[in-house]
Amino acid sequence: RVDEGSSSSKMETASSDENEYMDNNKINDERIEDEIVSNVKTDTLEEQNKAERKVVDVAGPAEPNATTDAKDRNNVLDDTVISCKSDSNSFLSQNKVTKDSLESLTETSRNLPDIPSSKHSNKQTASAPPSPTHNIYDDIKHCIVTNDGNHSNLIKLIGLKSLFAKQLPKMPKEYIVRLVFDKRHKSLAVLSDDPQHKGGDEEIIGGICYRPYPEMRFAEIAFCAVSANQQVKGYGTKLMNLLKQQAVTEGVEYFITYADNYAIGYFKKQGFTKNITMLKNRYQGLIKDYDGGTIMECYVHPNIDYTRVPQMLQAQKQFLLNRVRKYAKSVKAYRPLSKNWKPKLSGRQQQLLTRTHHPLHIAGTAEHKNESTTEQEQEQQNSASSLILNPGKLQKNDQLFRAVAIPGVLEAGWTVADIEASTHLTKDIDKEKNYLKSELLSIVSKTEDQQFSWPFREPVDTKDVPDYTSIVKDPIDLTTIKKRIHKNYYKDKQMLQLDLIRMVDNCKLYNNEDSSYYDCALNLETFLETIFPEKLRSC
Repeated sequence: RVDEGSSSSKMETASSDENEYMDNNKINDERIEDEIVSNVKTDTLEEQNKAERKVVDVAGPAEPNATTDAKDRNNVLDDTVISCKSDSNSFLSQNKVTKDSLESLTETSRNLPDIPSSKHSNKQTASAPPSPTHNIYDDIKHCIVTNDGNHSNLIKLIGLKSLFAKQLPKMPKEYIVRLVFDKRHKSLAVLSDDPQHKGGDEEIIGGICYRPYPEMRFAEIAFCAVSANQQVKGYGTKLMNLLKQQAVTEGVEYFITYADNYAIGYFKKQGFTKNITMLKNRYQGLIKDYDGGTIMECYVHPNIDYTRVPQMLQAQKQFLLNRVRKYAKSVKAYRPLSKNWKPKLSGRQQQLLTRTHHPLHIAGTAEHKNESTTEQEQEQQNSASSLILNPGKLQKNDQLFRAVAIPGVLEAGWTVADIEASTHLTKDIDKEKNYLKSELLSIVSKTEDQQFSWPFREPVDTKDVPDYTSIVKDPIDLTTIKKRIHKNYYKDKQMLQLDLIRMVDNCKLYNNEDSSYYDCALNLETFLETIFPEKLRSC
């Protein structure tokens, strides 16, 4: 009996708990039902308002007697709410669970293994891709070092001193030490990321020592070097771009330096030029002149981010390519020529030929004769115009006619003058001229590379020596000679030799025998004897 009573009491307790649970579920179901109905009603009203606003925007303001439309909309809203209420009742009735099933679901959820969050799992499995706007200069460890007494900066200055002394063996070590440790000089150092090299000479990958002149808004570069085991990796360009970016922050407008024969090519690639545009009174007396060095300058534009030069050049390249694709006519692909193909101009090709090479639009005719064109160019243009005016002559020139008749040639923008210029005869003439030009430029380049050629590289400044033109009647220099080479002034090597000899004679005529200029003229005269054969020199 005790067992039966206890069991019956347990059953009563369970039934009462179940009834209480069902009542709670019923209350929750009614609450959920009301929330669903209210949400649906709210969403429907918002959609109606949006629709009304769109109608008003398109059709203008509604008329004042449009009451029937409002009633219809309210009826539709009531029907929607009733249907949603019935759907919610069916949903709640189908998804009721008993107490036992709820407890079983709870136990099952407790036994499930822990699942890591997506944020942590992404970090473990894969790393985020690099951003397309990533700047490669942000990964370069660099700093500006000055002799301010700081222990860390002094260690870096010693490393820079060792780097400059090793990479510039011809420079006196005492001179390097004096400039690097001068408190008026600054040094940009690119550092290695290897922790084993920290605090040693190998930590310095490259560096530039310079002295700024804030009052004159320019800076003089004293030394520039990159470690031997880090060369051919682009550090030279990156080093100079970092220095230019630093110059922008310091208000520097110009960089000026004296480059030796081995460094001229590097500085040209970095935007330096031998044409000094900065006023002479800005730097004269502040920088030291070096015998045998070439003075070069670089303008630093304040609005350019020099650490993003690669991205800027890529954007410019892409812009030009897009413009070319927009106007290019060579995109269309044509079928290959058959074995039995015979040259014949179609009606479309004849129209293009006439439109492109109308006699009034051909340079070299009486209407559009350009005096600056050479005789050879005028002959080519005249021959091209004669071919257009005489189609029979074009057909007689089998090679030219076959080229013009190929589908796509005229459509791509080729002209008869272009095709004729690519024939073997014209190629041979151009080849001879190009060969002579390259040979003459090579001679001038070898002359410029000599240490004694520094007085002859630029024209004599008559502001410094006003009486020069009164003594030297026919001045000449290496810069003027190079301009003449590019203009095809010299017909042979002998004409170049005469100008070089005249350049030596002018120097000897104006300067005294005990001057350094006279010594340079003698050395150049000896050098020319090795360049030109004796037989040609005596002519």
